[in-house]
Amino acid sequence: ANHERHSVWIVIDPALTTVCAASSPGDSADGKRLYDANCMGCHDTSVFTRKDRVVQSLDDLKKQLASCAHMAKKEFSESETQGLLKYLNDQFYHFR
Repeated sequence: ANHERHSVWIVIDPALTTVCAASSPGDSADGKRLYDANCMGCHDTSVFTRKDRVVQSLDDLKKQLASCAHMAKKEFSESETQGLLKYLNDQFYHFR
C-alpha cells in the first residue's frame, strides 16, 4: 500500500484579516444609535480610549457589553448586540 503523506501550508495575508474584521457581523450604524440611546447615560466614549481600559480583547468586549446591559437593565437582541459590538470594535478597539 502506498502511504504518502502530504503537507498543507496555509498562508494568511495580513491585508485579508482587515477585510475579515471589517466584514464581521453587525450593523455599525445601528450599534452607534443604540450606544447613543442606551450607554451615554453612564459614560461617554472616553472609557474606550483610556490607557487603563479593562477591555483587552474581543471576548472582553463581549463580556463588558453583557455586564453593562445587565447593570442598565437592558435586553438587547442578538442583532442589536452584534451591532453594538461592531460599532465599538470598528470605532475604538480594532480587535481581530
